[in-house]
Amino acid sequence: MSKLAAPPALNAETFDSIESEKELAYKQKALKVQGASLLALAFSTLGIIYSDIGTSPLYVLNGIWPSSGEAPSEEDVIGGISAIIWAITLIPLVKYVGFALEFGNDVGEGGPFALFTKLFPRVEPDDGRSLTTFSVGHSRVQVTRLHKLRTFRWPLLCWTLLGTGLTLSDGILTPAVSVTSAVGGLAVAQPSVISSVVPISIAFLLVLFGIQPLGTRRLSLAMAPITFIWLLLLGSTGIYNITTYPGIMRALDPSRAIMWFVRTGQYDYLAGVLLAITGCEAMFANLGQFNKASIRIGFGCIAYPMLLLAYLGQGARLITSPEVIGSVFYMTIPGNVGGPLYWVVFVFAILATLIASQAMITATFSLVHQLIGQHAFPSLRVKHTSSLTAGQIYIGPINWLLMIATIAVVGGFGSSTALTLAYGFAVSTVLFITTTLISLSIPFVRMLPYVFGVAFLLFFGFLDGLFWGAALTKVPLGGWFPLALGGSLAVLMSVWAWCRQLEDKFEQNNHVNLRSVLSQYQGPVDTTHILTSIKDEMALSTSQAVMLKQSDDSDQQLPRIPITAIFYRNDSAAKGVPHSFVTFLRRYPALPQVVIFMTVIGYGVAHVPDHDRYVVRKVRAVDGFYTVTMRQGYLDRDLPDVNAILPEITSIETHLQPSSSTFIAQLHTAAGNVTHILPSYTIIGRSVNNRIWGRIRRVIIEEIYSRARVVFPDQLHAEHPADDSTIRVAVPALI
Repeated sequence: MSKLAAPPALNAETFDSIESEKELAYKQKALKVQGASLLALAFSTLGIIYSDIGTSPLYVLNGIWPSSGEAPSEEDVIGGISAIIWAITLIPLVKYVGFALEFGNDVGEGGPFALFTKLFPRVEPDDGRSLTTFSVGHSRVQVTRLHKLRTFRWPLLCWTLLGTGLTLSDGILTPAVSVTSAVGGLAVAQPSVISSVVPISIAFLLVLFGIQPLGTRRLSLAMAPITFIWLLLLGSTGIYNITTYPGIMRALDPSRAIMWFVRTGQYDYLAGVLLAITGCEAMFANLGQFNKASIRIGFGCIAYPMLLLAYLGQGARLITSPEVIGSVFYMTIPGNVGGPLYWVVFVFAILATLIASQAMITATFSLVHQLIGQHAFPSLRVKHTSSLTAGQIYIGPINWLLMIATIAVVGGFGSSTALTLAYGFAVSTVLFITTTLISLSIPFVRMLPYVFGVAFLLFFGFLDGLFWGAALTKVPLGGWFPLALGGSLAVLMSVWAWCRQLEDKFEQNNHVNLRSVLSQYQGPVDTTHILTSIKDEMALSTSQAVMLKQSDDSDQQLPRIPITAIFYRNDSAAKGVPHSFVTFLRRYPALPQVVIFMTVIGYGVAHVPDHDRYVVRKVRAVDGFYTVTMRQGYLDRDLPDVNAILPEITSIETHLQPSSSTFIAQLHTAAGNVTHILPSYTIIGRSVNNRIWGRIRRVIIEEIYSRARVVFPDQLHAEHPADDSTIRVAVPALI
């Protein structure tokens, strides 16, 4: 028998207290490890997070000074390297590692949408106790700082979705830019193969996306050592190159960067400097894959110092050997072009760029998972690839769509130079959006003084604004692509979120009290005309049909069918009975012997033990009615087991009615025939006063959203088998 069965000595208050403690225990939290496990996790971050920003030295300096132009002067090189160093210090190190990682959501996830969910948290699913007693009117809400912000929910949602859409477009551009830049090194050593750079890049991308189903954990274990060696190669070659011109250390002075811009007046240079911090958003977006401490150790102890050495070394060689402007990265590798070290670095550059692409691919999976959970994206099947943390996931359709889009981008733009022009705009916009959301989170989530949020916005908003302004000049040259793609995704996600909100309002405005539902069926009910249809749809045996007929001769207001019916409630329904129950009674005016209102809630653990799986409560208003909350781990995929629930019900009934042996026998008989009843919403657009908007609204709701909801049903509906024990009840939803 389950440990959740309420023994005679356990009162309702004690029972609820125990269940509340279990709820907290099963809530998904940020991954907590320490000691050797923390160091191992920090090492694995290299294979997922830092390979993106770690491959920026491949193209940053040529992004500032094109290979087709003249080599810059010594002071210009020092100023440019200084700008790169302080960009990496202020944005990835201070802003993201120092601040942003502290603002993950309650389940340890990061990214722009995680910040939004902290500002506007969703209401948790109801446990099913509010079936007969609830207030239909408006309840008094405590006015807090967070509540005051709700007026701006939709503008901030669209702003956040724009950032999320651009981050998703980043998941396309990162593999395209990184891989083509690395493969371009082959053309430096062998100019004859320059026309083959694009086909070779596409071949590597096919391999990259093809191995994604292996999962984040396996990929990070394989990729982390490669990225570690790559970063060591960057650092060691940087040290060697620094020795050719030690004066490059003057670039550590931030005034050199300021004087560079003042002297040259070339504001556009910032668009090239921006390429040095691409990938920093992956540190925050991938928070759900790892944790704060591991990300900070990986960046602060390995990635950050190696990158600084690499850029300082490239700057030193550019000063002493101006001819390396043709391909700054590959031509500053110590030794001869085409020598042994050159090919070693080339091989690891290819591997590192493939891994760099992994950072944004996994970040894309995390963001889409968040969007699905917040009803801002169609429901897709999510595969969890680790029993250690719920954040390591794989989403098949997203992976293959990314692959197709990335290959199309590589083929369309054709060169890494053209791709880098498109790359910076998406990055700079996401940086600014993240800054605005953190500045709001400081006073409204952390409840700190408003001045701290304003100070954060002014400082980092100024830096992000500089980068964004420089990237804006590149829109006609390629920046239009991420803007168009990210904007389109933001519009689609906004429409989906709006329609799902209309569904939620339909649920909230149509709560039905169980007593009021049953009161509509006063007096005797003739069941002769429904015997055949119920028998067909519920597979009743002849003897059970006879029992149903006999029940009509009794004094019951509604006959009882000797079955167990499980009604699944929509997770947005906070009060009252599920709409599927009301529709069922209208179609079959008869009550199942056992009625279970089922709420399925997922938790951040791999598996929920059997003894904690179900929380059973009796509905006192009507015999045979129960609410059940089914706790489900992210690796649990089994359906509710009536044989596990029945002992709970028996225990409750025995405690309340010790002499109810006849009723308990009826319960066991009904348990032999289980029917799962699922709502299938038929979305209908309601009329509005404005005729033109009304037509547009109905097209969006009925022709686009309603059809998409059929293709992408909620996870529970999608995974439930379509067999003889399942009835899908059509519920018209006028939204």
